[in-house]
Amino acid sequence: MGEENTLVLHGMWASPFAKRVELALKIKGIPFEYVEEDLMNKNPNTILKYNPVYKKVPVIVHNGNPICESLVILEYIEEVWKNDGPSLLPQDPYKRAQLRFWADFIHKQLFESTVKMVMVGGEALEKAVKEVREKLKVIEEHGVKELLGDDGSKAFVNGDEMGLVDIVMWSVLGAYKIHEEVLGVKIIDEKETPRVYSWLDTLINHPLANAILPSKQKVMGLLNYVRNNASNSSS
Repeated sequence: MGEENTLVLHGMWASPFAKRVELALKIKGIPFEYVEEDLMNKNPNTILKYNPVYKKVPVIVHNGNPICESLVILEYIEEVWKNDGPSLLPQDPYKRAQLRFWADFIHKQLFESTVKMVMVGGEALEKAVKEVREKLKVIEEHGVKELLGDDGSKAFVNGDEMGLVDIVMWSVLGAYKIHEEVLGVKIIDEKETPRVYSWLDTLINHPLANAILPSKQKVMGLLNYVRNNASNSSS
């Protein structure tokens, strides 16, 4: 496929950031070519060329022009293809700002806590899980009203279809049940954060999201590999 008038997504199967871009493109119904990158042996003609600053995925190349960083890419997709498929963000500037705030909170605060949880064990794991639950409680108490409405009647933040915040949340915790199995802990307490629990359940069972989630076997293998490496490096 040539570069002109094309859209190419460079990703890696285990990257939650690449997965959120892939899901957004599928929700919007935008045709694209997918290129799986080997991050252990970075290609000088793709990743190192298109993203020389961070040298990581995801990168989209649209009409020969590279765009990097997942949240930037999602905004770009919405701006370029705003008339294609469901909108990722509402039209009202204030609502857009509020959703950007929560997308940023989930992208930075919640994701950072989930990474800690995967890397540690023992008392450190208990502390990390507690931290994740505290972040989810913040979303439950301060974000759900803005995100899903006062009565919680909205299936998705942006209405009838997954939007930017839904996609970011799914990319961070879409595989949380597999994490619970590998780590041997309960990450999300249905009684403590019932609306977040219900929201995540809806996201996980979305047909497009479910279709691109890596297999349980692959996710478990990766988690065990990461945990073993973390344990060996700290010993």
